Amino acid sequence: MSAKRAPMAPPDLPGFTYVDLLGSGGFADVFLYEQQLPKRRVAVKVLLTDRMSSGSVEEFTAEANVMAMLSTHPAIVTIYQAGVAKDGRPYLVMEYCPRPNLQVRYRREPFSIAESLRVGVQVAAAVETAHRAGVLHRDIKPANILVTEYNRPALTDFGIASTTNAAAESAGLSIPWSPPESFADVPRSEPRSDVYALGATVYTLLAGRSPFELPGQRNGAAELIHRIETLPLPTLGRADVPVSLQRVLERAMAKAPADRYESALAFARALQTVQIELSHSVTPIDILDDQLPDDIEEDEDDGLTRVRGVVSINPETTPAAGMTRPSATTAPSQAYAPRFDAAPVETETVARRAPAAPPSAYEQTVRRDQFGLPVSLDETIVRAPAFEAAPPQEENTDAAPRRRRTGLWIGLGAAALVIVAVIVGVSLPGILSGTAQEQPRPTESSKPQDPLSTVVPAVADVVGAPVEGGVRFTWTNPDPQEGDFYIIEAVSLTDGTGETEPVEAPEITVPAATTGQTCVDVTLVRANGQQQPDPTRGCTP
Repeated sequence: MSAKRAPMAPPDLPGFTYVDLLGSGGFADVFLYEQQLPKRRVAVKVLLTDRMSSGSVEEFTAEANVMAMLSTHPAIVTIYQAGVAKDGRPYLVMEYCPRPNLQVRYRREPFSIAESLRVGVQVAAAVETAHRAGVLHRDIKPANILVTEYNRPALTDFGIASTTNAAAESAGLSIPWSPPESFADVPRSEPRSDVYALGATVYTLLAGRSPFELPGQRNGAAELIHRIETLPLPTLGRADVPVSLQRVLERAMAKAPADRYESALAFARALQTVQIELSHSVTPIDILDDQLPDDIEEDEDDGLTRVRGVVSINPETTPAAGMTRPSATTAPSQAYAPRFDAAPVETETVARRAPAAPPSAYEQTVRRDQFGLPVSLDETIVRAPAFEAAPPQEENTDAAPRRRRTGLWIGLGAAALVIVAVIVGVSLPGILSGTAQEQPRPTESSKPQDPLSTVVPAVADVVGAPVEGGVRFTWTNPDPQEGDFYIIEAVSLTDGTGETEPVEAPEITVPAATTGQTCVDVTLVRANGQQQPDPTRGCTP
């Protein structure tokens, strides 16, 4: 936002405490407030009283409705509520994004290729979601992409957005990022116009300037419009930019809309292809879609596109801010539905039955033989019939004593067998080994594993100091192990190479940046290939 005029006084809003001025524009001021309940900092956009008209109020209301319908998307600024202050000024209460917006950042130094691709995919997903809800943004540019506390881009300023089936007007366009059709005698906008602005935004992050802004030459409105309409897209001039990325941007910013990507989704997937080519982490595409049938087939895109249902807030519902589906008052009747190869589906969560727990020792049945010794449960034991005393018979006196002596010897023999079996079972292993039998001890492998031990810690204290030949960076390995090495990426070299370099010692010297800070990203890698989740950045003071 520009600061060509003095801002209006902040309005008195019940439940909010004024903190500071965030910025001033042609039609609104943005203030920082602290909400009392729930306690948090919020950005409040307030329409100017001297610029208010029936049209501006309608546009402001439309912006509130559009952002309320789309703000559940992770790459769109969240709107909390809307209303009219006591002095009659309409206002929007939005998510406060404290980090510098992308315009502030690219003017300091160009973005790395990895971050430019990531931001491009995430913002393209937000634009695709808006298109599927029937909304054109019409003012995509780095200044309208804020950065949340979690370092995610958040698209904002839907103030001049329109429905895709409405006639487009050129009011409020930003010339450096606008497509050629915006400057025609009868200006027009369509989804591919937003694709052009997306490509121009990614180009700006990489180049550190708008696409047709030529250093050392006049860059007024007339010159920019002439170049946008007639000149081919200049090359980025960075040695680390692959030819494939230059071609993706050239197609997105083609002069004729028919030559561009047919949708923001197609543009996002083209950026993903470049990420794969460069072996970068592939950024998922979050799509907000309410048009998907229930029986669509799975899209085989390796989970790189996530689809969510549209959730909108209808200010006219009672109670307000209810979670509803889009209605005739919150969404246009004709929604733009771009075509693509296969419709993605939502990932289902399947609840599985937990395996039955094994029975405890108290629940097991132990069988014993006739001698009282336990036997295996898997075995079948056949017991001999019990001996019973024979009924008294009249026998001769010589035979009776012999039978009694025989039975006595049988009983003594059985008892002896039991005693021998017990002695042998207890002492035989000790006799054979020469030592008494001991209880088995748990081995080292039976100890429980600590899952946190496999996490590679991040390096700390990345500090740079000027030396002869550049800047020397040093850092600390919190848990050094044999085979550790480090991957270094210089992120602010004057030639913008951003190439990675492995080193074994915790230090490196890189060329100093001609302007601004010199920064490097350091990643600790173990000998087994595991590495810290996110690199640690260090910059010169």
